[in-house]
Amino acid sequence: MSRDERVRTPQEFTGRRWLFPSALVHALDPDATAAGRRPRRTARDWVVDFSCFLLAVCVGLLSADTLRHEDLPPGFAALDQVLGALACGAVWLRRRWPLGLAVAMVPVAFLSNTAGGAGMVAMFTLAVHRPLRYVAWTGGVTVALIPVFFRLRPDPDVPYAAAVATAVLLTAAVIGWGMFVRSKRQLVLSLRDRARHAETEARLRAEQAQRLAREAIAREMHDVLAHRLTLLSVHAGALEFRPDAPREEVVRAAGVIRESAHEALQDLREIIGVLRAGEADEPSGGRPQPTLAALDALVAECRGAGMAVTLDHEVTDPAAVPASVGRTAYRIAQEALTNARKHAPGTEVTVRLTGTPGDGLTITVTHPAPPAPAPFVPGSGQGLIGLTERATLAGGRLHHGPRPDGGFEVRGWLPWSAPSVPGSVPSVPDPRA
Repeated sequence: MSRDERVRTPQEFTGRRWLFPSALVHALDPDATAAGRRPRRTARDWVVDFSCFLLAVCVGLLSADTLRHEDLPPGFAALDQVLGALACGAVWLRRRWPLGLAVAMVPVAFLSNTAGGAGMVAMFTLAVHRPLRYVAWTGGVTVALIPVFFRLRPDPDVPYAAAVATAVLLTAAVIGWGMFVRSKRQLVLSLRDRARHAETEARLRAEQAQRLAREAIAREMHDVLAHRLTLLSVHAGALEFRPDAPREEVVRAAGVIRESAHEALQDLREIIGVLRAGEADEPSGGRPQPTLAALDALVAECRGAGMAVTLDHEVTDPAAVPASVGRTAYRIAQEALTNARKHAPGTEVTVRLTGTPGDGLTITVTHPAPPAPAPFVPGSGQGLIGLTERATLAGGRLHHGPRPDGGFEVRGWLPWSAPSVPGSVPSVPDPRA
């Protein structure tokens, strides 16, 4: 076990381990089951075992004093005492074989009056360490033999009914006490299991939250950097294949490359800042996230890069669109324009934005078939997959695919709830719209 694992592992017994029973310590020890070793007696176990042995001996001595008042066959009193001494010595084995010792004590206690104390100790140990079915069978046989025992060996000083009732009550009390001790130990173990399960669930929730945050950052990185790097690629390629271009076009292309590189580095710094700060939604100290109001600037930037983009903006009040919905719509338009620049260069791209509160926000980006086949770009399609997931998480949907005329269309719908009016019933938008 490494140092970190030892720190994370709960230490149930660090200072007063000797105060707990060995069975409980063994059950709570995370390494006991793997090691396969038997539990060793603690100081408390030695005290309890010695007390049980002393109790069995005292009861046996008191019972041996009554043997001289009984009318027993010759030699039976000596057999009674020998069995009682062996039963008292067997008390030290009660932790190793609780069921076997309790079963063996049933006939021994029936034959030997001096083994009664050892039989009670064995019955108590069985109730502590074994399930109820074993206790019920063994205790039932013991209780059934009590009337027979006092019929064959009556107590001269106590009436028969009183002796039977006292023995039955004593046996029931011993069994009940043992079951109470067992229930307390099971309660401790169940609380331990619940605590470990809670720790495991908390750790899994933290890991899931980290994974979701990393996925969100990865989507944001793709959406932001892909757009900037595509601009760099387009203008760098233009400079490579048009070295004789007019000076004004070269200066403009170099300016776009410089500005795109600067924006890409700035976005990358923000993403790294999110990773260091551990916050995926609002990077501290960075620029504000784009919303629907930044769509005009995005289209202007694409036009400045040489794209033919038509913006049909039918939303009367873009500021009324929720920030999360506007940000998702902006990312859809950004990714669609980036794909059009990569896969259909030279075509005219149309961006159409419609929607009202209550009906939702619809954004459509289309372009016709390119005049010539575009070269294959590695990793194509990953951005649309990420956008589909982003739209689904926002409560909307995204569809994309080729058009009958050979072009391509990206169409997304995002929920835009109507402002609540006191006393009115909120409308539910039709998801088929």
